[in-house]
Parts: sequence; structure tokens; C-alpha cells
Amino acid sequence: MNEKLQVYEEKMKKTMGNLEGELAAIRAGRANPHVLDKIVVDYYGSPTPIQQVANVSVPEARMIQIQPWDKSMVKAIEKAIQVSDLGINPTNDGTMIRLVFPELTEERRKELVKDVKKKGEAAKVAIRNIRRDGNDHLKKLKGSDVSEDEIKDMEDELQKVTDKFVKNVDKAVEEKSKEVMTV
Repeated sequence: MNEKLQVYEEKMKKTMGNLEGELAAIRAGRANPHVLDKIVVDYYGSPTPIQQVANVSVPEARMIQIQPWDKSMVKAIEKAIQVSDLGINPTNDGTMIRLVFPELTEERRKELVKDVKKKGEAAKVAIRNIRRDGNDHLKKLKGSDVSEDEIKDMEDELQKVTDKFVKNVDKAVEEKSKEVMTV
């Protein structure tokens, strides 16, 4: 890979990583501890991810169990989950918190698939924008010490990298859509 193009490939990798993170946060009927990734709790004055103040486990397919290391954190974690956009009411027995995920309706599954596809499209647009930036950069090289053939080769290489990442996005979207639609 040409070092002039490496920057753009790195940006595309970041875009792909971002998409994977977003897709992991979409719940598909099964309990997935990643739905808690964006929820922070006030831990002695500093916002801290739940995973850093508690043990998070999945004892059953549709349940997440959160056991704080410090018992005084139970109320704070419960409150953080209630004010988040998770849409699940936590139950608290004084020492741990349980989140029970309801079965998804067919309609809700279809909405989630639309959301997954929308996120996939946004990622593909971002990847194509990165390609465009790369091509603009390569066009500026014309008339410098880089030959037109080299520029053409780099443009082709950039297109191949773009195609690879677009294919990866499609694959990730297809897998998540299948997971969401599986009852």
C-alpha cells in the first residue's frame, strides 16, 4: 500500500470501527452487554462507564445482570440506566441490578433493520467521502514529481480499498439485519 494512501485507509478503518460499535449497541432481542457501553454513571464526581464500576454478566438470553463492586453505586447505576435511551426499566434487589429484555415484535424488528441499514448507508457515504478526499489529494500531485501513471495507479488502489470497505459495511449490515430478524 502506497504511504500516500495509508492515511485514507486508516480513516476508512475508523469509519468501519465506528459502524461496528453502533451496530453492537442495537439490541436484537437477546441481551448484549454492549448496550451499556454509552451509559456513564457518576462515580465520585467523574462520569465513568458502568463496566468500570460493576461486573456485567448475561446469565440468561434476555437478561443482563449488573453487580457493582461498591454497593453504594446500585442507586446511581439504576438512575443512569433509567435516564438513558435504553428503554428498559431496571430492577434492583439492593445488591445488583437486572435488566430484562422483552421479546421484540415483528414491527420493532423491521424498524431496527431499517436503522441498521441507515447506519450502513451513512458509513458507506463516509467511506466514499474519504475516497473523494484522497482523489482530490492525488489530483493536486499532478505537475509535481509524481508521474501521471503513478497517480492513476494510486487512484485505482484507492478505489480497490474503498470497494473492500464498502463490501465490509454491506457484510456487517447483512449480519446484523439477520441477527435482528432471528426470533
